[in-house]
Amino acid sequence: MEYSCVSLLIFWMSLLCFLISTQGRWHHHHHHTKHKHHSHHDKMPEISAPHEPSIALAPEPSGPPDNENSGVSTEVFDVRKFGAIGSGVTDDTNAFKMAWDTACQVNSSSTIYVPNGFSFMIQSTIFTGPCQGGLVFQIDGTLMPPDGPEEWPKNNSKRQWLVFYRVNQMSLQGGGAIDGRGQKWWDLPCKPHKGINGTTLPGPCDSPVAIRFFMSSNLTVQGLKVKDSPQFHFRFDGCQNVHVELLHITAPALSPNTDGIHIANTNGVQIYNSVISNGDDCVSIGSGCYNVDIRNLTCGPGHGISIGSLGNHNSKACVHNVTVRDSVIKVSDNGVRIKTWQGGSGAVSGIMFGNIHMISVRNPIIIDQFYCLTKDCLNQTSAVYVSDILYEGIKGTYDTRSPPMHFGCSDSVPCTNITLSDIELLPAQGDIVLDPFCWNAYGELETLTIPPVYCLREGVPRSILDNKDMDHC
Repeated sequence: MEYSCVSLLIFWMSLLCFLISTQGRWHHHHHHTKHKHHSHHDKMPEISAPHEPSIALAPEPSGPPDNENSGVSTEVFDVRKFGAIGSGVTDDTNAFKMAWDTACQVNSSSTIYVPNGFSFMIQSTIFTGPCQGGLVFQIDGTLMPPDGPEEWPKNNSKRQWLVFYRVNQMSLQGGGAIDGRGQKWWDLPCKPHKGINGTTLPGPCDSPVAIRFFMSSNLTVQGLKVKDSPQFHFRFDGCQNVHVELLHITAPALSPNTDGIHIANTNGVQIYNSVISNGDDCVSIGSGCYNVDIRNLTCGPGHGISIGSLGNHNSKACVHNVTVRDSVIKVSDNGVRIKTWQGGSGAVSGIMFGNIHMISVRNPIIIDQFYCLTKDCLNQTSAVYVSDILYEGIKGTYDTRSPPMHFGCSDSVPCTNITLSDIELLPAQGDIVLDPFCWNAYGELETLTIPPVYCLREGVPRSILDNKDMDHC
């Protein structure tokens, strides 16, 4: 009996241990299975998530394209991927040309990307279109040419640096810089110097325009800082539909022929919200231009905003429908100017200068139909006909070395329909108010002006009425 009780006790203890052990194994297995399932569920989105779609879009102005390991076809072409070094010394011309040629063949819009933090030296180059789709040239780094005429390859043109030819729908943009390295060009012996009477010497004098668009359309240039071009900073020839905005162009006040923006035979031009300070005209408008709108421009030091010069070498010149408004011109040789050579033909008409603030400008308002770069120009009877010119809301100060208004018109082809409204120009120093100058100029005053203008003639002269083809363009 005693043995039986002990055996029974051992039996029940063994059975209890077995049940505990079995339950523990079942519980451990069940918990482990749930844990594995939970972990797998958390990682599913990470494995199957699609790649970011933004890599197929053009980069923001200050950001490089994100095309690493994307597995998605991209339309962004980084010049470094084509071999550009960006040291400022290595010749990166071929890399840029390959990037251009590749992007130009893409059927949709594409971007050539010039990254920040690099300086790319490029030789004189022509980027030729037309391209298959629209093209963005995104400059966030720095572009520069060879350093002066001695470094310029002998077989390359010394009249231009970067040319865009027959391009449609292109944007040249970014937060980067274009450095023209112009000092050594300005110092050529043939250029005007600070010596006696601006002495010059004979010799080669060709100097490159920094950026030229030729026979191109639907263009945008915006956001760039451009400085020290050997000659013009931008030139648009034979172009249409040009939008320029948020440019900052600088060159020393004595740098020769460094116009900020020059346009010729170009129409549909908008130049907005920009700052230009250089050694020549902030904007110069040549023959064949019409439908030009310039707004919110800060100009100077420099030579002001000019239409012309026109009619050189007895040529025919036509400019019409030009508006310059809501702008500031400061410490400049000229404010708003129309300049023509004797002997030319054609017409300048439909010009409006409005709401412009002058600060110490030598010739705030000027029409000069006797424009000449030397003292031995011959007197000629024919001239470009200047008519329908409105000056409205021109205010500020002038440098007293010259009259605040100068209307010097042709003896045989007078200026007509000059209108002055709300003009207030006071001397920057002193109290002497100079009288405006008029020669063969016809027009009217819509309001009283400061200083008073008594020299404009009324009506239209007989020579104009008798010549019905005077304004034919």
